[in-house]
Amino acid sequence: MDTLTRKRPLQAAKTIAAADRIVLKIGSALLVDRKSNTVDMARLKGLAADIADWREEGKQVLVVSSGAVALGRRRLGSRARGGGLEKKQASAAAGQSMLMHAWESVFDPYDIVTAQILLTRDDTEVRRRWLNARATVGALLDMGAVPIVNENDTIVTEQIRYGDNDRLAARVAQLIGADLLILLSDVDGVYTADPRQNPDAEHIPFIAELTPEIEAMATGANAAAGVGTGGMATKLMAARIAGEAGCATLIAAGRSKKRGSQHIEEGRRCTLIAPSTTVRAAYKQWIGGSLATRGQIVVDSGCLKALGRGKSLLAAGVVAVDGNFGKGDPVEVFDDTGAEIGRGLVRYDASDVTKIAGLRSPEIKAALGYPGGPVVIHADDLALR
Repeated sequence: MDTLTRKRPLQAAKTIAAADRIVLKIGSALLVDRKSNTVDMARLKGLAADIADWREEGKQVLVVSSGAVALGRRRLGSRARGGGLEKKQASAAAGQSMLMHAWESVFDPYDIVTAQILLTRDDTEVRRRWLNARATVGALLDMGAVPIVNENDTIVTEQIRYGDNDRLAARVAQLIGADLLILLSDVDGVYTADPRQNPDAEHIPFIAELTPEIEAMATGANAAAGVGTGGMATKLMAARIAGEAGCATLIAAGRSKKRGSQHIEEGRRCTLIAPSTTVRAAYKQWIGGSLATRGQIVVDSGCLKALGRGKSLLAAGVVAVDGNFGKGDPVEVFDDTGAEIGRGLVRYDASDVTKIAGLRSPEIKAALGYPGGPVVIHADDLALR
Protein backbone atom coordinates (compact mmCIF):
# COMPACT_ATOMS: atom_id res chain seq x y z
CA MET A 1 0.00 0.00 0.00
CA ASP A 2 1.26 3.48 -0.83
CA THR A 3 2.51 5.34 2.21
CA LEU A 4 1.11 8.65 0.99
CA THR A 5 -1.85 9.80 -1.07
CA ARG A 6 -2.13 13.08 -2.96
CA LYS A 7 -5.88 12.82 -3.54
CA ARG A 8 -7.90 14.85 -1.06
CA PRO A 9 -9.38 12.28 1.34
CA LEU A 10 -12.48 12.32 3.49
CA GLN A 11 -10.50 10.68 6.30
CA ALA A 12 -9.74 13.91 8.18
CA ALA A 13 -13.38 14.85 8.82
CA LYS A 14 -14.27 11.23 9.54
CA THR A 15 -11.38 10.91 11.99
CA ILE A 16 -12.52 13.98 13.92
CA ALA A 17 -16.10 12.68 13.98
CA ALA A 18 -15.00 9.27 15.29
CA ALA A 19 -12.57 10.53 17.94
CA ASP A 20 -13.53 10.32 21.62
CA ARG A 21 -10.45 12.07 23.04
CA ILE A 22 -8.71 14.88 21.19
CA VAL A 23 -5.47 16.71 22.00
CA LEU A 24 -5.29 20.11 20.30
CA LYS A 25 -1.94 21.90 20.20
CA ILE A 26 -1.49 25.56 19.34
CA GLY A 27 1.93 27.19 19.29
CA SER A 28 3.23 30.63 20.17
CA ALA A 29 3.44 31.73 16.53
CA LEU A 30 -0.34 31.33 16.21
CA LEU A 31 -1.44 32.30 19.71
CA VAL A 32 0.61 35.49 20.16
CA ASP A 33 0.20 38.44 17.83
CA ARG A 34 3.72 39.40 16.73
CA LYS A 35 3.05 43.13 16.45
CA SER A 36 1.43 43.64 19.84
CA ASN A 37 2.89 40.60 21.69
CA THR A 38 -0.57 39.98 23.12
CA VAL A 39 -2.89 36.98 22.89
CA ASP A 40 -4.77 36.76 19.60
CA MET A 41 -8.22 36.60 21.20
CA ALA A 42 -10.09 36.22 17.91
CA ARG A 43 -8.22 33.00 17.18
CA LEU A 44 -8.76 31.69 20.73
CA LYS A 45 -12.49 32.40 20.48
CA GLY A 46 -12.68 30.33 17.31
CA LEU A 47 -10.87 27.45 18.95
CA ALA A 48 -13.12 27.66 22.02
CA ALA A 49 -16.18 27.47 19.77
CA ASP A 50 -14.79 24.37 18.05
CA ILE A 51 -14.04 22.71 21.37
CA ALA A 52 -17.49 23.59 22.74
CA ASP A 53 -19.05 21.89 19.71
CA TRP A 54 -16.91 18.81 20.22
CA ARG A 55 -17.92 18.73 23.87
CA GLU A 56 -21.59 18.80 22.81
CA GLU A 57 -20.85 15.73 20.68
CA GLY A 58 -19.54 13.93 23.75
CA LYS A 59 -15.84 14.30 22.99
CA GLN A 60 -13.20 15.01 25.62
CA VAL A 61 -10.67 17.68 24.63
CA LEU A 62 -7.30 18.71 26.05
CA VAL A 63 -5.38 21.76 24.83
CA VAL A 64 -1.59 22.03 24.71
CA SER A 65 -0.89 25.75 24.60
CA SER A 66 2.35 27.62 24.13
CA GLY A 67 2.69 31.35 24.66
CA ALA A 68 3.65 31.86 28.30
CA VAL A 69 7.25 32.91 27.58
CA ALA A 70 6.27 35.32 24.80
CA LEU A 71 3.54 36.92 26.92
CA GLY A 72 5.82 37.13 29.97
CA ARG A 73 8.50 38.94 28.00
CA ARG A 74 5.97 41.58 27.03
CA ARG A 75 4.80 41.87 30.63
CA LEU A 76 8.32 42.23 32.04
CA GLY A 77 9.52 44.51 29.24
CA SER A 78 13.20 45.39 28.99
CA ARG A 79 13.99 43.43 32.15
CA ALA A 80 13.37 40.17 30.24
CA ARG A 81 15.65 41.00 27.32
CA GLY A 82 18.85 39.11 26.72
CA GLY A 83 19.80 35.47 26.93
CA GLY A 84 19.96 33.08 29.81
CA LEU A 85 17.72 30.30 31.00
CA GLU A 86 16.74 32.19 34.15
CA LYS A 87 15.22 35.07 32.14
CA LYS A 88 13.22 32.65 29.98
CA GLN A 89 11.96 30.90 33.10
CA ALA A 90 11.07 34.20 34.73
CA SER A 91 9.17 35.21 31.58
CA ALA A 92 7.28 31.91 31.65
CA ALA A 93 6.25 32.52 35.26
CA ALA A 94 5.04 36.04 34.46
CA GLY A 95 3.20 34.97 31.31
CA GLN A 96 1.50 31.76 32.45
CA SER A 97 -1.23 33.58 34.42
CA MET A 98 -1.95 35.80 31.39
CA LEU A 99 -2.22 32.73 29.19
CA MET A 100 -4.64 30.95 31.54
CA HIS A 101 -6.74 34.10 31.94
CA ALA A 102 -7.11 34.28 28.16
CA TRP A 103 -8.25 30.65 27.91
CA GLU A 104 -10.66 31.05 30.83
CA SER A 105 -12.24 34.11 29.24
CA VAL A 106 -12.98 32.40 25.90
CA PHE A 107 -14.46 29.29 27.56
CA ASP A 108 -16.60 31.18 30.08
CA PRO A 109 -19.46 31.84 27.60
CA TYR A 110 -19.83 28.07 27.16
CA ASP A 111 -19.73 27.38 30.92
CA ILE A 112 -16.64 25.21 30.40
CA VAL A 113 -14.13 24.93 33.23
CA THR A 114 -10.43 25.07 32.36
CA ALA A 115 -7.64 23.56 34.45
CA GLN A 116 -3.93 24.36 34.28
CA ILE A 117 -1.51 21.43 33.97
CA LEU A 118 2.25 22.12 33.86
CA LEU A 119 4.47 19.16 32.98
CA THR A 120 8.13 18.25 32.65
CA ARG A 121 9.46 15.29 30.70
CA ASP A 122 9.76 13.24 33.89
CA ASP A 123 5.97 13.47 34.32
CA THR A 124 5.47 11.40 31.18
CA GLU A 125 8.54 9.16 31.40
CA VAL A 126 8.94 8.27 35.09
CA ARG A 127 6.35 5.55 35.70
CA ARG A 128 4.85 6.67 39.02
CA ARG A 129 4.66 10.30 37.94
CA TRP A 130 3.15 9.14 34.64
CA LEU A 131 0.46 7.20 36.52
CA ASN A 132 -0.32 10.17 38.77
CA ALA A 133 -0.48 12.57 35.81
CA ARG A 134 -2.70 10.18 33.86
CA ALA A 135 -5.09 9.80 36.80
CA THR A 136 -5.32 13.55 37.38
CA VAL A 137 -5.86 14.48 33.74
CA GLY A 138 -8.32 11.62 33.30
CA ALA A 139 -10.33 12.81 36.30
CA LEU A 140 -10.48 16.37 34.91
CA LEU A 141 -11.69 15.12 31.53
CA ASP A 142 -14.30 12.89 33.17
CA MET A 143 -15.55 15.90 35.17
CA GLY A 144 -16.05 17.88 31.97
CA ALA A 145 -13.08 20.23 32.30
CA VAL A 146 -10.73 21.22 29.47
CA PRO A 147 -7.14 20.85 30.73
CA ILE A 148 -4.74 23.49 29.39
CA VAL A 149 -1.29 21.91 29.30
CA ASN A 150 2.09 23.58 28.92
CA GLU A 151 5.66 22.66 29.71
CA ASN A 152 6.67 23.84 33.18
CA ASP A 153 9.24 26.27 31.81
CA THR A 154 9.66 27.96 35.19
CA ILE A 155 11.46 24.98 36.75
CA VAL A 156 12.46 22.74 33.85
CA THR A 157 16.14 22.08 33.13
CA GLU A 158 17.74 21.08 29.85
CA GLN A 159 17.90 17.47 31.01
CA ILE A 160 14.14 17.15 31.65
CA ARG A 161 12.60 19.44 29.01
CA TYR A 162 10.65 18.37 25.93
CA GLY A 163 12.18 21.11 23.82
CA ASP A 164 9.00 21.90 21.91
CA ASN A 165 5.28 21.57 22.48
CA ASP A 166 4.72 19.31 19.47
CA ARG A 167 6.50 16.50 21.30
CA LEU A 168 4.85 17.49 24.56
CA ALA A 169 1.45 17.21 22.85
CA ALA A 170 2.33 13.77 21.50
CA ARG A 171 3.39 12.55 24.95
CA VAL A 172 0.18 13.93 26.43
CA ALA A 173 -1.85 12.15 23.73
CA GLN A 174 0.01 8.98 24.68
CA LEU A 175 -0.60 9.68 28.38
CA ILE A 176 -4.39 9.96 28.11
CA GLY A 177 -4.96 7.43 25.34
CA ALA A 178 -6.18 10.04 22.84
CA ASP A 179 -7.61 9.01 19.47
CA LEU A 180 -6.53 12.16 17.66
CA LEU A 181 -3.74 14.73 17.97
CA ILE A 182 -4.34 18.00 16.10
CA LEU A 183 -1.26 20.14 15.50
CA LEU A 184 -2.10 23.64 14.31
CA SER A 185 0.67 24.99 12.12
CA ASP A 186 1.59 27.96 9.95
CA VAL A 187 1.14 25.69 6.90
CA ASP A 188 -1.78 23.46 5.96
CA GLY A 189 -0.03 20.12 6.27
CA VAL A 190 2.92 18.20 4.86
CA TYR A 191 4.40 19.02 1.45
CA THR A 192 7.01 17.35 -0.70
CA ALA A 193 9.15 20.48 -0.09
CA ASP A 194 8.82 23.76 1.78
CA PRO A 195 5.94 25.54 -0.06
CA ARG A 196 7.22 28.94 1.09
CA GLN A 197 10.44 28.38 -0.84
CA ASN A 198 9.45 25.96 -3.61
CA PRO A 199 6.36 26.78 -5.75
CA ASP A 200 6.38 23.21 -7.12
CA ALA A 201 5.91 21.65 -3.69
CA GLU A 202 2.97 19.22 -3.64
CA HIS A 203 0.57 18.90 -0.72
CA ILE A 204 0.12 15.43 0.86
CA PRO A 205 -3.37 14.99 2.38
CA PHE A 206 -2.91 11.48 3.79
CA ILE A 207 0.09 9.51 5.06
CA ALA A 208 -0.51 5.85 5.81
CA GLU A 209 2.99 5.26 7.18
CA LEU A 210 5.78 7.61 8.21
CA THR A 211 8.90 6.60 6.30
CA PRO A 212 12.41 8.13 6.34
CA GLU A 213 11.67 9.56 2.89
CA ILE A 214 8.58 11.39 4.14
CA GLU A 215 10.38 12.63 7.24
CA ALA A 216 13.16 13.98 5.00
CA MET A 217 10.57 16.24 3.33
CA ALA A 218 10.16 18.21 6.55
CA THR A 219 11.96 21.48 7.18
CA GLY A 220 13.25 23.00 10.39
CA ALA A 221 11.88 25.66 12.69
CA ASN A 222 9.85 28.49 11.19
CA ALA A 223 12.26 31.32 11.88
CA ALA A 224 9.86 33.85 10.35
CA ALA A 225 7.36 33.23 13.15
CA GLY A 226 9.79 34.67 15.68
CA VAL A 227 8.46 33.10 18.86
CA GLY A 228 8.08 29.34 18.30
CA THR A 229 10.56 26.48 18.64
CA GLY A 230 9.04 23.78 16.42
CA GLY A 231 8.69 23.20 12.69
CA MET A 232 7.42 20.43 10.40
CA ALA A 233 10.26 18.12 11.44
CA THR A 234 9.14 18.19 15.07
CA LYS A 235 5.51 17.71 13.99
CA LEU A 236 6.39 14.53 12.12
CA MET A 237 8.41 13.37 15.12
CA ALA A 238 5.34 14.04 17.28
CA ALA A 239 3.17 12.13 14.81
CA ARG A 240 5.47 9.12 15.11
CA ILE A 241 5.26 9.20 18.93
CA ALA A 242 1.47 9.54 18.82
CA GLY A 243 1.11 6.90 16.10
CA GLU A 244 3.03 4.34 18.12
CA ALA A 245 0.46 4.93 20.88
CA GLY A 246 -2.46 4.34 18.49
CA CYS A 247 -3.26 8.04 18.00
CA ALA A 248 -3.80 9.61 14.56
CA THR A 249 -2.25 13.03 13.88
CA LEU A 250 -3.83 15.86 11.92
CA ILE A 251 -1.63 18.78 10.81
CA ALA A 252 -3.72 21.77 9.80
CA ALA A 253 -3.34 25.50 9.21
CA GLY A 254 -4.13 27.61 12.25
CA ARG A 255 -3.79 31.06 10.70
CA SER A 256 -7.50 31.52 10.02
CA LYS A 257 -9.38 33.30 12.80
CA LYS A 258 -12.53 31.40 11.80
CA ARG A 259 -13.65 27.97 12.92
CA GLY A 260 -10.79 25.58 12.12
CA SER A 261 -12.72 22.32 12.46
CA GLN A 262 -15.39 23.59 10.06
CA HIS A 263 -12.68 24.28 7.49
CA ILE A 264 -11.45 20.69 7.81
CA GLU A 265 -14.98 19.30 7.55
CA GLU A 266 -15.51 21.42 4.43
CA GLY A 267 -12.50 19.75 2.81
CA ARG A 268 -9.84 22.41 3.33
CA ARG A 269 -6.24 21.26 3.04
CA CYS A 270 -4.67 19.37 5.92
CA THR A 271 -2.58 16.24 6.40
CA LEU A 272 -3.83 13.19 8.27
CA ILE A 273 -1.19 10.72 9.47
CA ALA A 274 -2.52 7.28 10.33
CA PRO A 275 -1.47 5.56 13.58
CA SER A 276 0.66 2.43 13.41
CA THR A 277 -1.47 0.57 15.98
CA THR A 278 -4.54 1.04 18.19
CA VAL A 279 -4.60 2.89 21.52
CA ARG A 280 -5.55 -0.23 23.46
CA ALA A 281 -3.01 -2.47 21.74
CA ALA A 282 -0.21 0.05 22.29
CA TYR A 283 -0.99 0.38 26.00
CA LYS A 284 -1.21 -3.38 26.50
CA GLN A 285 2.06 -3.87 24.61
CA TRP A 286 3.73 -1.25 26.83
CA ILE A 287 2.57 -3.05 29.97
CA GLY A 288 3.36 -6.54 28.70
CA GLY A 289 6.71 -5.98 27.10
CA SER A 290 8.31 -2.65 27.98
CA LEU A 291 8.35 -2.53 31.77
CA ALA A 292 10.65 -4.27 34.26
CA THR A 293 8.46 -6.04 36.81
CA ARG A 294 8.84 -5.47 40.57
CA GLY A 295 7.08 -8.53 41.98
CA GLN A 296 4.69 -11.42 41.46
CA ILE A 297 1.06 -12.19 42.29
CA VAL A 298 -0.35 -15.74 42.21
CA VAL A 299 -4.08 -16.23 41.57
CA ASP A 300 -6.45 -19.18 41.95
CA SER A 301 -8.28 -21.04 39.17
CA GLY A 302 -11.49 -19.05 39.62
CA CYS A 303 -9.64 -15.77 39.17
CA LEU A 304 -7.82 -17.20 36.14
CA LYS A 305 -11.14 -17.95 34.44
CA ALA A 306 -12.46 -14.46 35.25
CA LEU A 307 -9.34 -12.84 33.76
CA GLY A 308 -9.86 -14.88 30.60
CA ARG A 309 -13.33 -13.29 30.30
CA GLY A 310 -11.82 -9.79 30.46
CA LYS A 311 -12.48 -9.15 34.16
CA SER A 312 -10.22 -7.31 36.62
CA LEU A 313 -7.95 -9.12 39.07
CA LEU A 314 -9.70 -8.97 42.44
CA ALA A 315 -8.25 -9.46 45.91
CA ALA A 316 -10.50 -12.50 46.46
CA GLY A 317 -8.58 -14.42 43.80
CA VAL A 318 -5.07 -13.71 45.13
CA VAL A 319 -3.37 -16.64 46.87
CA ALA A 320 0.25 -15.44 47.17
CA VAL A 321 2.38 -12.30 46.84
CA ASP A 322 6.13 -11.95 46.28
CA GLY A 323 8.35 -8.89 45.92
CA ASN A 324 8.55 -5.38 47.32
CA PHE A 325 6.47 -3.49 44.77
CA GLY A 326 4.67 -0.19 45.25
CA LYS A 327 1.36 1.16 44.03
CA GLY A 328 1.45 1.55 40.25
CA ASP A 329 4.39 -0.82 39.76
CA PRO A 330 4.30 -3.54 37.09
CA VAL A 331 4.01 -7.10 38.42
CA GLU A 332 3.89 -10.57 36.91
CA VAL A 333 0.74 -12.64 37.40
CA PHE A 334 1.00 -16.43 37.78
CA ASP A 335 -1.59 -19.17 38.07
CA ASP A 336 -1.41 -21.75 40.87
CA THR A 337 0.68 -24.10 38.68
CA GLY A 338 3.48 -21.51 38.38
CA ALA A 339 2.75 -20.49 34.78
CA GLU A 340 2.95 -16.78 33.96
CA ILE A 341 -0.41 -15.59 32.60
CA GLY A 342 0.22 -11.87 32.26
CA ARG A 343 1.58 -8.60 33.61
CA GLY A 344 -0.18 -5.58 35.01
CA LEU A 345 0.00 -2.34 36.96
CA VAL A 346 -1.00 -2.98 40.56
CA ARG A 347 -3.25 -0.65 42.55
CA TYR A 348 -1.83 -1.50 46.00
CA ASP A 349 1.67 -1.95 47.35
CA ALA A 350 2.93 -5.43 48.23
CA SER A 351 2.13 -5.21 51.95
CA ASP A 352 -1.47 -4.19 51.31
CA VAL A 353 -2.03 -6.87 48.66
CA THR A 354 -0.76 -9.41 51.20
CA LYS A 355 -3.26 -8.11 53.78
CA ILE A 356 -6.26 -8.37 51.46
CA ALA A 357 -5.31 -11.57 49.61
CA GLY A 358 -8.34 -13.87 49.49
CA LEU A 359 -10.69 -11.25 50.96
CA ARG A 360 -13.96 -10.00 49.50
CA SER A 361 -15.11 -6.38 49.40
CA PRO A 362 -16.77 -6.16 52.86
CA GLU A 363 -13.62 -7.46 54.57
CA ILE A 364 -11.08 -5.21 52.84
CA LYS A 365 -11.64 -2.01 54.82
CA ALA A 366 -11.07 -3.77 58.15
CA ALA A 367 -7.89 -5.44 56.86
CA LEU A 368 -6.39 -2.23 55.47
CA GLY A 369 -7.61 0.24 58.06
CA TYR A 370 -8.92 2.52 55.29
CA PRO A 371 -11.56 2.23 52.55
CA GLY A 372 -10.14 0.31 49.62
CA GLY A 373 -11.67 -1.34 46.59
CA PRO A 374 -11.46 -5.02 45.65
CA VAL A 375 -9.53 -4.40 42.40
CA VAL A 376 -5.84 -5.28 42.63
CA ILE A 377 -5.16 -4.92 38.89
CA HIS A 378 -7.81 -3.36 36.66
CA ALA A 379 -8.57 -5.15 33.39
CA ASP A 380 -7.45 -2.05 31.46
CA ASP A 381 -4.03 -2.27 33.14
CA LEU A 382 -3.56 -6.02 32.58
CA ALA A 383 -1.85 -7.59 29.56
CA LEU A 384 -2.51 -11.33 29.35
CA ARG A 385 -0.14 -13.71 27.62
